[in-house]
Amino acid sequence: MKRRVHVEIDLAALVRNYERICARVQPLKVLCVLKANAYGLGVESYARALCAAGCRAFGVAEPHEAMELIRKLGVPWETSGVSVQILSSILPDEIPAMVKAGVTLPVTDLATARLISAAAVRAKKTAKVHFKIDSGMGRLGILADGALAVMRAVRALPNLDCEGIFSHCPMAYEPKDPYTKSQIARFKALVAAARREGFAFTKVHMAASDAINNFPETAKAPFTLVRTGINLHGSFDPNGRKALKVEPVLTLKTRVAQVRELPAGTTLGYGRTWCLAQPTKIATISAGYADGLPLALTNRGFVFIGGKRCKIVGRISMDYTTVDVSDVPDVKAGDEVICFGKCGADSITPDDWAALKGTHAYDIICSLGTRVERVVAGVAPEGR
Repeated sequence: MKRRVHVEIDLAALVRNYERICARVQPLKVLCVLKANAYGLGVESYARALCAAGCRAFGVAEPHEAMELIRKLGVPWETSGVSVQILSSILPDEIPAMVKAGVTLPVTDLATARLISAAAVRAKKTAKVHFKIDSGMGRLGILADGALAVMRAVRALPNLDCEGIFSHCPMAYEPKDPYTKSQIARFKALVAAARREGFAFTKVHMAASDAINNFPETAKAPFTLVRTGINLHGSFDPNGRKALKVEPVLTLKTRVAQVRELPAGTTLGYGRTWCLAQPTKIATISAGYADGLPLALTNRGFVFIGGKRCKIVGRISMDYTTVDVSDVPDVKAGDEVICFGKCGADSITPDDWAALKGTHAYDIICSLGTRVERVVAGVAPEGR
């Protein structure tokens, strides 16, 4: 039996988005962020499609994600030129396995660098590392002030290839944000000072999706790399510019469970938040908040049924949602429902849901439930 709820992933659209980002930032390279199982959508199909399209740099959050990505890429790891980088932190007990696997590691402090160096010496390998600089995020990394002294000490350690340096911005979704501008200036000054002391970084990166759209200076020299995650899906932060012309990749679908004519005065759902003013045709659809429909869509959101926008009426429950289908003739149990995605010339996007929920598209995509089947619907290009 088919699952009642599934999300279709258009790999061809994913690759087109990747290529548009590459064209926008050239000659810089693009690192694709596939953490949290590609935001819960399935890292294998994403990684293989992007690798076939020419991507050679991938980012994850932690070691298990790194190892899964390496296994599922299906490329000759030692000779492919592909890099998998942990972008957050690395814990002491995780270091030996990551060094052995050839994962690029973050240096968040001198103690961590010493552990990576020692593991590399024992493994008779050279570990690639990037200095993670806290230029104002306040979360992880070497504080920008005083970072050069730490970097000098790390460079003296054996079996380390200090190939990169990177940072991250907490406010890059706000165009012209002065704090972000000061961060960029602080980070660029550190890179320039390090290069005067002989550091030869081949990978310098600060821009994630928000900065690519709102701070184009982070996609120019001295930077050599940008990181992108949410823009690959065709989504944006609601506050910033939409400079990249990317398209939605995802379509969330379910089916109608039942259709009924309900009399005036009927109240719908928990809390009785909607009362029918007149006799109304109501469809109950087989998806609820356990499948990723935000409660914030209650009495405000829409879905597509029979090519029509249909209003959600009554509170969304865990497994079902009630919808006004008065304008949809002949609707019946089993009919397809598009929760978000394209419907003819119209569309509902994760960004639209995010606006109603007061959040961002990351939250919407990562909230798709475990019973939502992931279906690869597009055709990825042949490897190049």
